[in-house]
Amino acid sequence: MIDGVHNDQVALETQTWSIAELAAEYDVTLRTIRFYEDRGLLNPERRGTVRVYHPRDRVRLGLILRGKRLGFSLDEIATIVDMYDAEPGEEGQLVYLLNQIGTRRAELEQRRRDIDETLRELAEVEHRCQTDLQALRTR
Repeated sequence: MIDGVHNDQVALETQTWSIAELAAEYDVTLRTIRFYEDRGLLNPERRGTVRVYHPRDRVRLGLILRGKRLGFSLDEIATIVDMYDAEPGEEGQLVYLLNQIGTRRAELEQRRRDIDETLRELAEVEHRCQTDLQALRTR
């Protein structure tokens, strides 16, 4: 079984993907992947005019997209994604990431408070409009 696990690991490490395969897997456009490449976030191998993406590129694309969903800027994502290539567990990396998470959480919590306040205001205006409309109809 150890040989089977080793063979699976080797197969995964040597597996490659085309830009179309990654775009389909992550449900993004080819243009999106090229944009991340232009920004230096992805660095596929070139075989002539064909881009060949390795496991590292695939993982990085997943990290980039997760960062975007969480609301990080591309510069923040670049810093975080570059940590993927560095030695794991570096104190500075972890402190940076924790700070970014704390900042993002605070922004989202403020946005939630703002949305809640806006919803309360809309409910008040809606109630006044309904009351005024009812008063006009009963005249």
